Amino acid sequence: MATSPALELPPGAAGSRIIGLGHHQPPKTLSNEDIAELVETNDEWIRSRTGIVTRHVAADDITVADMATAASEHALADARVAADAVDLVIVATATNDDRSPNTAGRVAYALRTGVQPGASTPEGEEAPDLRNVVGPAAMDLNVACSGFAHAVGLADQAIRTGSARTALVIGAEKLTAFTDWTDRSTCILTADGAGAAVLQAADVPAVGPVVWGTEPELTPAVRIEVPEVKFQQDGRAVFKWAITRAADRARDVVARAGLGIDDIEVLVAHQANLRIIEPLAKALGLEGKVVVTDITESGNTSAASIPMGLSKWWHAGKIPAGVPALLFGFGGGFAWAGQVVITPER
Repeated sequence: MATSPALELPPGAAGSRIIGLGHHQPPKTLSNEDIAELVETNDEWIRSRTGIVTRHVAADDITVADMATAASEHALADARVAADAVDLVIVATATNDDRSPNTAGRVAYALRTGVQPGASTPEGEEAPDLRNVVGPAAMDLNVACSGFAHAVGLADQAIRTGSARTALVIGAEKLTAFTDWTDRSTCILTADGAGAAVLQAADVPAVGPVVWGTEPELTPAVRIEVPEVKFQQDGRAVFKWAITRAADRARDVVARAGLGIDDIEVLVAHQANLRIIEPLAKALGLEGKVVVTDITESGNTSAASIPMGLSKWWHAGKIPAGVPALLFGFGGGFAWAGQVVITPER
């Protein structure tokens, strides 16, 4: 039998690090009072059960790719990295409309050209010649609310195996497009937006190993399914899991990074509900640390919630530089994922 030739693996980096963060939210906001005009509810009821005060809603003509592109431009500017230096784009989303080109491909094209694929070049400008350009790898990832943590894990692995050196990782959602505005249990939660991070090869790892998994018995608990194609969830089941089992999953994430809970300075959990985030922080012993609670002003934005909250609080100066932050997402699927990252330097 002939001997198979040995495969060569490209030399990768020791690890990766986050060097830039960005976010985007549509300008239109919807207050609790606005929601009360749609369904039987009120500001006190919504705040007491979710912590949400307001949320951002994208206009009908704004796409997931539009918001993802805007957040990416912010992150690239923060990282001082040119778009043509990016060799991997991953977009975590569960709410894109198009099958092809995927959202990541649309973002990559727009960052190079300033327009979405198929759109005409602005008057007075010459369309760029891209015939000899090799663009980045571009892929969408649908793991709903934990999608960004999954995407960071894949980007870090690509960098460590030599398949990429600079990655743009985005969480972007237009969840309001899949909202039943007559369902009080869900329409008070949903919102739109995007967050992005630039990961780059590093000699000293600053992104810990991703720890991920699913809870099979809860697979139907959070869903957007035909024929309704509307966001639905078993809120009680999600809440019970979050306050009884999420902390154990999060501790595993920290342990896999070789750290203890006392080393964690920042918690960025999926912004599902303030009544979940605060008990989770307490169960982990992190209530005295920086606990991102962007849910109050941004609502639940699924895969966008972790990067958007991280970026907003980072740019507002609420998150210190160079410290361990625990990212932990959970939701549709029922999937969860997380990693410890070192926050960027200022």
